[in-house]
Amino acid sequence: MPYFDDDGNELNPDLVAKPDLCVSCAKDGDPTEEILCTLNRLDQEGEDEFRCDAYDRKSGS
Repeated sequence: MPYFDDDGNELNPDLVAKPDLCVSCAKDGDPTEEILCTLNRLDQEGEDEFRCDAYDRKSGS
């Protein structure tokens, strides 16, 4: 599924680094959350601090 910015430019989510917060999230790798997580990362690309209100720490992390 392609992603586009407000100007119609296609965005490649594979080129956006996955923040450590995402790696430690229980939703990481969940196909039902993938689109929302990807949009959140694309929206915050280049920001100093990554924030996610849907973050759910993996058990054991």
